[in-house]
Amino acid sequence: MKKLLYIPVNTKTEEMSVSKTVGRQFVKRFTEKYPEYEVMELDICNEYIPELNYKYFKGRGELVTGYDYNNLSEEDKKAVDRIKELCNQFLSADVYVIAAPMWSSLFPPRLKMYIDCVIQNNKTIRVSQDEVKGLMDDKERKMLYIQSSGGKYPKLISWKVEHGVNYLHDTFKFLGIDKFEKILVEGVDMSSVERDKLLEKAFQDVENMVDKMAVRELAMK
Repeated sequence: MKKLLYIPVNTKTEEMSVSKTVGRQFVKRFTEKYPEYEVMELDICNEYIPELNYKYFKGRGELVTGYDYNNLSEEDKKAVDRIKELCNQFLSADVYVIAAPMWSSLFPPRLKMYIDCVIQNNKTIRVSQDEVKGLMDDKERKMLYIQSSGGKYPKLISWKVEHGVNYLHDTFKFLGIDKFEKILVEGVDMSSVERDKLLEKAFQDVENMVDKMAVRELAMK
């Protein structure tokens, strides 16, 4: 069974959050078309995401084991176990859907904490004296980033303010996931009427994106 990992990133409820509303719509429509997918949901603003500490690692990006692990406090062991769990879940997915608002031209900091947890040596990357290489090109994987933002940005300058989009694209590509798509919902704070229209358009973008992914999935079978 293939797996879709859905990661909403917002402390707001789904009813209040545009990014989470659009994200939920995508997951709903995608799984209607592909019922064989198992959905794993990780609401990282409401679940335990450890902040990295040097004590958790025996080397560059590699978690402690054996004697070093046993010497950790119970709290630190809990963090290491959780980091390992998050990384294994991340590796198991075939499709990733991240839904987040733009914060200061980036995204909420909890998402960066999560990404730090799943980038691990001999799991998602390999660190050697000569290079650092992504290991996630072992199978077909896809990533969709859904971003909401309060303002609108002309295409000519969007690359200067949408650092979250660029960061996630580059990071996932480095890991070996080169099929990256995005849905941008801009101007959600401009008026309530505008917000409704933007959601309507975003839902149409969702339909187009599901169809786009459907073609790719059929091509793989």
